[in-house]
Amino acid sequence: MRIIAGIAKGMPLVVPPGADTRPTSDRVREAVFSSLGERVVGVDVLDLFAGTGALGLETASRGARAVTFVETARTALQSLQRNIETFRKGRTISCDLSVVHDDVFVQLRKYASAGQKFSLIFADPPYGETAQTLLSDEHLAVVLAKDGLLVLESAKRDPLVPTSDWTAVREAVYGDTKVSFFARA
Repeated sequence: MRIIAGIAKGMPLVVPPGADTRPTSDRVREAVFSSLGERVVGVDVLDLFAGTGALGLETASRGARAVTFVETARTALQSLQRNIETFRKGRTISCDLSVVHDDVFVQLRKYASAGQKFSLIFADPPYGETAQTLLSDEHLAVVLAKDGLLVLESAKRDPLVPTSDWTAVREAVYGDTKVSFFARA
């Protein structure tokens, strides 16, 4: 695992041991960021279920203004912190990177209450019901900026039924991974 492009191109990413964290593969990230293009430059990004931080760090490497990582698992947080330290080392970066150790759903409620908005939200929850639960969460659409985009990873076998808050923009399958792009309705 590595950063694919930008100022940190080629930087290896530390992955926690075990099967609890399932980082987004280089192939999937390359396809996602090819679709996003310049949309990542100068925006505020929220990386939910951040794990290693691969998605958020990729956006930071490509010119995001700020990236907030939300993760609750301790082993993932340790890897995320190491990856951020490596990202910052020897580079002049203008991207503000912050880590929040909290439950994603609790944090979404806090951001919604505070009126905080993000132009780009990545979510790579554990496969199973979590992706649908997240997509149905009333606070998620509230924290996405009006012209923002949600990029949601799930297992290709997991059905996703968007609520009336969402408009499906694009969907692609890579092996067992489905990547769905949603805009606010």
